Amino acid sequence: MILWSLWCLAVAEAVCGRLLGIPTVPFNTSGSGSYSLSGVVNMVVDGKYAATTDTRGSTLIPPTLGDFAKTFVEDLKAITQQEQLSLVNSNDGSAAAEPSIRLTLGNAADYLDAAGRETSEGYTLDVSSSGINITGASRLGVWWGTRTVLQQVILNNGSIPYGTAKDSPGWPTRGMMLDVGRHYYPPDFIIEMCAYMSFFKQNTFHLHLSDNLYNNPRYSRQQSLSLYARFRLWTDAADVAGLNKYKNESFTREEFERIQTSCAARGVTILPEIEAPGHALPIVQWKPELGLSTDLSLLNISHPQTISTVKTIWKTFLPWFHSKVVHIGADEYTASVTDYNRFVNELASFITSESSKMTRIWGTFPPKPSYPNNISKNVTIQHWAFFEDNPYNDYIKNNYSVLNSDDTFYVVNKYSASYPQSLPYNKTFTGNPANNGLWYPHIFDTKNAGNNPPRDNPLVLGSIAPLWNDYGPNASVYSDAYYAWKFGIPAMSDKQWGADLGINEFMPLFDKLHPKIPGQNLERRVASKGEFILQYTFDQPGNSTAVKDLSGNGYDGNTTCARTASGSLAMDGKCALFIPLGSKGKTYTMTLTLTISNVSDPTNATLMFGRDSNLLLTPAITLLSGGTYYRTEQSLPLAAQGQVDGGMASKMEIPIGEKVQLLMYARYDRTQVQPMWDGGQGGQEPFYTVLGINGESTRTAYIDVEAPLERVGGPGSGWAGEVYGLDLLDHA
Repeated sequence: MILWSLWCLAVAEAVCGRLLGIPTVPFNTSGSGSYSLSGVVNMVVDGKYAATTDTRGSTLIPPTLGDFAKTFVEDLKAITQQEQLSLVNSNDGSAAAEPSIRLTLGNAADYLDAAGRETSEGYTLDVSSSGINITGASRLGVWWGTRTVLQQVILNNGSIPYGTAKDSPGWPTRGMMLDVGRHYYPPDFIIEMCAYMSFFKQNTFHLHLSDNLYNNPRYSRQQSLSLYARFRLWTDAADVAGLNKYKNESFTREEFERIQTSCAARGVTILPEIEAPGHALPIVQWKPELGLSTDLSLLNISHPQTISTVKTIWKTFLPWFHSKVVHIGADEYTASVTDYNRFVNELASFITSESSKMTRIWGTFPPKPSYPNNISKNVTIQHWAFFEDNPYNDYIKNNYSVLNSDDTFYVVNKYSASYPQSLPYNKTFTGNPANNGLWYPHIFDTKNAGNNPPRDNPLVLGSIAPLWNDYGPNASVYSDAYYAWKFGIPAMSDKQWGADLGINEFMPLFDKLHPKIPGQNLERRVASKGEFILQYTFDQPGNSTAVKDLSGNGYDGNTTCARTASGSLAMDGKCALFIPLGSKGKTYTMTLTLTISNVSDPTNATLMFGRDSNLLLTPAITLLSGGTYYRTEQSLPLAAQGQVDGGMASKMEIPIGEKVQLLMYARYDRTQVQPMWDGGQGGQEPFYTVLGINGESTRTAYIDVEAPLERVGGPGSGWAGEVYGLDLLDHA
């Protein structure tokens, strides 16, 4: 199998009866030629379907075929740089004579998934000398066909071999879960993640919207009520006033609407989760009387106001949600099983009556004949650990529908004693215990084949791989979630689709596809002709506001600051140097040459502002990212002694009145800083954070932060001095 896969990778893909991509696509060749997209002029949408939507998917806001086509044109232009592409309706006869790609709909009954269920996500791709035709079982099916075209264009230098593909997913639910309860992520990050997932044909992004850090049994009542706990939806509705106290760390309805519509535009449904009756400190901190006395992170379901309060929360936010399924959490509850089952069933019934939505929970208390009540079979189960349930024996054999989130593929950001910090994607190629072969969503147990149902079991809904932020918001920056999933999403998506990519095929394909994925720049890449991405100096004569980029890349800036006779910008705390890049991800070396003459805000002076981070003096050299301050780890000769931010060690500072080269390096797993000046220099010191381990001991971790590249100085910067130059290299 391995030798065959390597040979397939080395020759034309169609020889092997499939198109190599992520996922792979079954393909029957027709001749030996290929169709080049270099001459394509029109994207032709079947006029009968252009303005209509489809209700068979998992979202209540499905795009029209015309909407999907418009996004496809934008993606194809971005990848091929063919600006002549235009979107036309098939009723326009002028399109017929031009080389084109045609989008239309077919019969959904022609497409089946791994369980033999009809799927509306299938499509047929026909490639011939007359053009490319994509026929979908639905508009979403057409969309997945466009992803195949984009991948083949990237992999085959703008051409696709002649032939026909009939392709459909193996399982209806394919995606990831992000813990935004214990770590806020901005809307744009979530939207970019949807674009990344969509490129590999994942269709579900599960957002865990409320949670708390570990509630240590040793905590006093007051400690528990002060513990980090967040509810991420913000509303002014009186019925839930006080539930959320952190508007700047939350999604307004408008923001959540933008997230959902932007992701749906790429075929990805946002599946929301509000956690209860466990992990419920956000609710208990709002209404302490509802907490269980032995563990305030659990709701006391027997309290007469508990269920009605949770119903009020759901009644408030159900109108926000555009998915057909919502998640109520319900894991790791350790009190009464009878109360728990009553809670789940009442809430599920309420949600359906209010919104016609179905309910999902984490597998917690499997059904038993001895229980006076069991979970309704209208509730779907998301299995996550075998110490909680056996999904096949406990649920599927009792006619419950189950989603596979087994902790084989769990990720915990930055640190965990039990789970990795990036998705173990190699297990998708070796996770079948029957033959040490390819893992698929019906494989819940990667060690014991007897715990897995057949591939065609209709009660297996698919799989979602979670990422948890057990150690809270300061443990990682936003992009750490992406890097934890960078390889895992494509490797998993191939198997979620039901395809058969081999381990030796994966990385060569990924390396070609990855730089071209449209709709996102999660790595904050900046194109450059050479090693210097950016070079600014200020010794040009005159008072021009323009700042020439001497790197040759054309990233010219501008300034509102005056130029000095010594070849610098005079920074007065109000004027600024503006940079057109926003941010730069790893790796890089950034050098800012400056003199600081005065600091008006010694605890929060900001040298540079960026899309993802700010560089500050507090008075230590500090990075601010995602609302968290990251400082260097060790004390240097210039550092003032003392304690900063809850026990972090004293840190490195910049000397006042000295001309300093401040170098910042971003390497694979850490960002470091080094100041240099006449007669002295500091060592390279990494920025770091302190993690709480189960609320008791501490552990340090390095932080890797994107370079801030929007402006230097300006209003609110809190310092004055001179800036002599700014350089940015594409390596560290």
